[in-house]
Amino acid sequence: MNNIVVLPLIIPMFTGLLLAFFRKNIILQRTLSLASLVAVIGTTLYLVGQVRNEGIQILEIGGWQAPYGIVLVADMFSVLLVLTASVVSALCILFAFQTIGVQREQSYFYSLFQFLLTGVNGSFLTGDIFNLFVFFEVMLLASYVLLSLGGTKRQLKATIKYVVINSLSSTVFLLGVAYLYAVLGTLNMAHLSVRVAEVGQSGFLTVVAFIFMIVFSLKAALVLFFWLPESYSAPPTAIAAVFAALLTKVGIYALFRVFTLIFYHQPEITHTLLGVLAALTMILGSIGAVAYRDIYRILVYNVIIGVGFIVVGLALFTEQAAMGSLYYLLHDMVAKALLFLLGGIIITVAGSEQLKRMGGLIRHYPLLGWSFLVTLFALGGIPPLSGFPGKVLILQQGLAKGVQYAGFNWLTAFALISSLFVLFSLLKIFILAFWGETRPGSNAEIKNINGLLVPCVGLLALSIFLGVGAEILYPYVEQAGYSLLNPQLYIEAVLAR
Repeated sequence: MNNIVVLPLIIPMFTGLLLAFFRKNIILQRTLSLASLVAVIGTTLYLVGQVRNEGIQILEIGGWQAPYGIVLVADMFSVLLVLTASVVSALCILFAFQTIGVQREQSYFYSLFQFLLTGVNGSFLTGDIFNLFVFFEVMLLASYVLLSLGGTKRQLKATIKYVVINSLSSTVFLLGVAYLYAVLGTLNMAHLSVRVAEVGQSGFLTVVAFIFMIVFSLKAALVLFFWLPESYSAPPTAIAAVFAALLTKVGIYALFRVFTLIFYHQPEITHTLLGVLAALTMILGSIGAVAYRDIYRILVYNVIIGVGFIVVGLALFTEQAAMGSLYYLLHDMVAKALLFLLGGIIITVAGSEQLKRMGGLIRHYPLLGWSFLVTLFALGGIPPLSGFPGKVLILQQGLAKGVQYAGFNWLTAFALISSLFVLFSLLKIFILAFWGETRPGSNAEIKNINGLLVPCVGLLALSIFLGVGAEILYPYVEQAGYSLLNPQLYIEAVLAR
């Protein structure tokens, strides 16, 4: 057992509780919030090294052995996601220091931010499917309040839809958990994997798999994304950036964990359906991204395209494709946070979300403009930036599987074409906002945005490192991909078999 596994959970959890007592002391809240995130980053880096050298790390809470007690599991897949989530959160909270406003800071913003990270990290590290539900709820409860914090009409409208949809999906999630326990008599994910292999993934268990697919697709915005555009465009920029970087990624993580560890015995059914959902998501997201001339709408539909692209790797169900999806997932967490922060700054300096009211911003904000250009190239998969390695691995595997199954050629084509739509939609923002003549009413007052660009430059540097330093990261991603497609490693670590 390794007690360090629990630190990415308890550090933000106790920090959130502590901050609730100092809501009027903004300086102390900022200091403790940032210190907490730095501590999580440090402990997770150490944990990454341990997993790399010693294999999967577990912690049995209270000393109760799996599968009877609660267990936390840190494999390379989960710790890389925890690390990336923590780094992105730290840079977003630096942005929030300057933009979120005193009223929200005194309304438990920093406590809620810490609880959100607790739910995210807990979802990545739990080895029990019921506790996955619990951590989902922790994350969602914090996100409900963060979304509505400030109380504008737009926020409250988005919050109502977001709460109703997620409450419904949580109910269905709990129903799926109940069915699993009724049939298999366990909720530990490693033990579930063993039980499903023993009894066979029968028709009823396949139906249960579909229940989980619907739940996690809704939370990941895989086809079922009707709740996302309003929810990600209504809150302040720092909150929207965290939502775009983390929330849908937890749903994607759950899809990967469940359909590589538990329900992997009938890929011709489950994973083929995931491929269809991924293709539909990319198609619909691409249509939305090119249809709008509202910056936030374009950005949220790019989030949807990214979800579909990542799930393509799961549908292909090979080790190399899993590696590509993980690499692209890490890239997407960083790049989407950066994209939303830059988009928020553009709206701030232009005074509008509508592209028709913008123009000529490059004259006064060159660093903002060129940072946005590099970011859109990264999201489009242009080498040597961060989107390229994962995209290449997924497309290679799609073409390889297309030799045997023609349907994968179509899936690969949709994935490739969606990248062109990403480039087109974001280039539209760059050209209309930064080039051309200054529109009447836009850019009337030159604003000092140097402080806002500091966390953006940090995320941009990280994005460039993920691309240029791909050779450094490859062994870690390779280990994660291997463990995903070899569930026996996870089972042996948890159940000591």
